[in-house]
Amino acid sequence: MKQIQADVVVIGGGTAGMGAYRNALLHTPNVYLIEGNVFGTTCARVGCMPSKLMIAAAEARHHALHTDPFGVHLDKSSVRVDGAEVMNRVKSERDRFVGFVVEDVMAWDESKRIMGHAKFIDEHTVQVDDHTQIRADRIVIATGSRPVVFPQWQSLGDKLIVNDDVFSWDTLPESVAVFGPGVIGLELGQALNRLGVRVEIFGLGGLLGGISDPVVLQEAVEIFGAEMTLHLDAQTETQLTAEGKVQVRWTQEGERGTFTADYLLAATGRRPNVDNLGLENLPIELDARGVPVADPHTMQTSIPHIFIAGDASNQLPLLHEAADQGKIAGDNAGRFPNVQAGLRRSLLGVVFTHPQIATVGARFATLQAQYGERFERDVVIGQVSFRNQGRSRVMLVNKGVLRVYADKATGRLLGAEAIGPAVEHLAHLLAWAHQMHMTIPQMLEMPFYHPVIEEGLRTALRDAAAKL
Repeated sequence: MKQIQADVVVIGGGTAGMGAYRNALLHTPNVYLIEGNVFGTTCARVGCMPSKLMIAAAEARHHALHTDPFGVHLDKSSVRVDGAEVMNRVKSERDRFVGFVVEDVMAWDESKRIMGHAKFIDEHTVQVDDHTQIRADRIVIATGSRPVVFPQWQSLGDKLIVNDDVFSWDTLPESVAVFGPGVIGLELGQALNRLGVRVEIFGLGGLLGGISDPVVLQEAVEIFGAEMTLHLDAQTETQLTAEGKVQVRWTQEGERGTFTADYLLAATGRRPNVDNLGLENLPIELDARGVPVADPHTMQTSIPHIFIAGDASNQLPLLHEAADQGKIAGDNAGRFPNVQAGLRRSLLGVVFTHPQIATVGARFATLQAQYGERFERDVVIGQVSFRNQGRSRVMLVNKGVLRVYADKATGRLLGAEAIGPAVEHLAHLLAWAHQMHMTIPQMLEMPFYHPVIEEGLRTALRDAAAKL
């Protein structure tokens, strides 16, 4: 077995791992990168980029079918979706994005890239399959995550799919049962529905799109419920029919029904890839899910020379967060023991449905828990409905609501939740203001053009200011 002595070893070649590798190299050339599957990011291969390509195709069909209110009339029967062409563009553009990532990796020293599955032997030793042992002074865990699949679905065989599988389709199916109304399930569910695929979405607890604000949640349920069939708090049983279809029997609030689909898409969350790393061989502190506990500012675990980053850290499974965490973990592994706190940005999350969903800073539920009994007294909420917002009505996208939260004593922006037109842009403005610790009055001093959707943000800020 080959023996290697390293200053730093990074386990995982995704967004966080690549970032950790780059930043560790700034301190020492003796850095190794281990990857057990293929180099390239989850985002580029099976996540944010291919999903946005499918969403773009869905929007093209949706717009073509909804021109009548503008006085523009098309022959709706001429609007035809070629599933093979849709998936060909999704896959070809996806491969292009992945190619850019892989080009970067291939430019790195080949002798420092090792393929295989890594497992801890002890605090300083990692074994890669049965061919290489690396003894490292510092180690970064960046092994990513994988979709959660419940045992009761395993009997469905190849009719059970995850989002990774969607982007390998050669054409579109006729029907899909989506389990999980979170970010992935809602984005893909709406996109498939708008492409003409029969879709029903199943969930538990009444949750939708990661929204915690009850006013925003109610608005979202009404908007998406008018377009798709939602079962957001349903008890379900699944089985394969004699024809090889997925049959879902559901009950909810005294009602019951059956939905038969070509596939069951499991979109109930993702699990950190730390269960086969040999963590049992380390005296490392783990959380309730078996994930190493880490300082979010340094990404340092309870074993000082071991760091963790990205989806594997079980903190925020978003690409920009993985990139930031990877940079911090790699930098600190490189400079160890002179560990430094890295830049942590304000929380920013966007769901690319139509209308979009956004979260900035502290969520409604987080503030409720933080303030407790003082919440209603000490937190003010500014609100705007997009139903009568000028630019939104002009474009006939006037659906949704934005709620901003501020501390009553200081006026400081605490966070926001929204569903509305192009709120990805409003969310960035709010995130910048949040990270700069701006107050509501200070935000109102900023320029707003007319007529723009951003004027809706100003209305919400004025509503909050009136309550300070």
